[in-house]
Amino acid sequence: MGRKVGIEVSIAAADAAALCDVDVVAAYPITPQTHVVEHLAELVASGHLDAEFVPVESEHSAMSVCCGSVAVGARTFTATAAQGLALMAEIVYIAGSMRLPLVMFLSNRALSGPLSIWNDHSDAMMVRDCGWIQVFCEDGQEVFDAIIHAFRVGEDPQVSLPVMVNVDGFVLTHVIEPIEYWTKEMVQKYLPPFQPVSRLTPEKPVSMGAFGMPEIYLEQKMAHNVALLNSRPIIEKGWTELAELTGRKYSAVETYKVDDAETIILGMGTICSTSSLAVDKMRAEGKKVGLVKLRLWRPLPSDDLRRVLAKAKDVVVLDRAICPGGGNAPVTSEIRAIMYTEPERPRIHCMIAGIGQRDVTPDDVCAMVDMALSQSIKDYHIYGVRG
Repeated sequence: MGRKVGIEVSIAAADAAALCDVDVVAAYPITPQTHVVEHLAELVASGHLDAEFVPVESEHSAMSVCCGSVAVGARTFTATAAQGLALMAEIVYIAGSMRLPLVMFLSNRALSGPLSIWNDHSDAMMVRDCGWIQVFCEDGQEVFDAIIHAFRVGEDPQVSLPVMVNVDGFVLTHVIEPIEYWTKEMVQKYLPPFQPVSRLTPEKPVSMGAFGMPEIYLEQKMAHNVALLNSRPIIEKGWTELAELTGRKYSAVETYKVDDAETIILGMGTICSTSSLAVDKMRAEGKKVGLVKLRLWRPLPSDDLRRVLAKAKDVVVLDRAICPGGGNAPVTSEIRAIMYTEPERPRIHCMIAGIGQRDVTPDDVCAMVDMALSQSIKDYHIYGVRG
C-alpha cells in the first residue's frame, strides 16, 4: 500500500494524474481549478512527469488540444470550472460523441452572473447530457481514486468514452485531508497501457468526427447512448478491482441507515458528509431517516435508485443547481422521472440548497427534511434565501 499524507486535494488530484503517466495535459487556469494544473505544470517542468503541458489560450482550445492528443493515442488529462466549462462546452460534446477517452477534473463552481467563484453544481448540470461518464466525489480519497479509476474505465476498449470527475470547488479542492497514495506499482497493475480503439496515424489514414447526414446522425447518437449505458459493467468492474487493490469499495449508489428509513435524503458530493451528520441527529430524535449518496451521475444507475428509494415514504433531494423558469431542479427531475412508474413510489421533494456556496449545516439539512415532510412546498423550495 502507498503512503498516507496530509495534502491539499487539488495537489493530490494532480499527483494521481501524474501516477497514471499522462502524456498530455492541456488546460487554462481558472479558480478553483488552478492548483491542479499548476502542480502538473511544475511536475513537467521539473522533469518528474514526462509529458507535454500545453499552455493554451482558452478552455475551448484546451479541449480541442485534448481531442487531438487522444485521437493520436496519447493519454490525456485536463481540468476546468464554471465559465471555463461553458467556453469549452462545444468541444466537450464533440469529445463525447467521438468517444475520445480523456479525463477531466471539474472543480464545480457556480456559473455567472453575477460573478461567483464559489461552489454549486450548475456547471456540471449544464453538460449533464454531453455523453461523458460522470462521477461526483465526497472527499479527497475519492478524488484520488476516481482519477485513476477514470482512466481505467474510459480507456477500456469496451467503453472508449471520456470521464468527468466532479469535485466541489473550495469545499473540497482547497482543503487538506489525509489521503492514501497509490504506489507506482499499484497503478501499473491496475491501469494497462492506453490502446485506443481508433487512432489517427499517417500509416492508416481515417476520418474522425466527419459530417453526419440525416441518414446516419440518429444512428450515431443511438450508438453513443448505448455505449454509455453499456459502460456500467466496466465501471463496476473497475471499482471491484480497485477494492481488491486498496480495500476501498465504491459503488454507483451508496446508502447510510436506509434499511428501515421512512424518509431518505439524496445528495451528491460533499453535501453527503453534512447530511450524514443530520441523519445521525434525526435518528437520535427517533426519526427514521437515511441517506442515499449518488456517486455515478452518468450513466444514471436507475435500477439501483428504484430499488433503494421505493422502500421510503418520502425522498428529499438536495439539489445544488437552479433551473430558472422550470418547476424542478436537475437531480430531482431525474429522480421523479425514474420513480414515476413505480406503483408504490415515494413522495419526491425538491430542496435546492448551497447555491453559490451558501453554507449548509447539518441543522439546515434537518430543517429541510422537516419542511419537506410538512408538505408546505409544492414543486421545489430554494432554501436559505434572505429577505
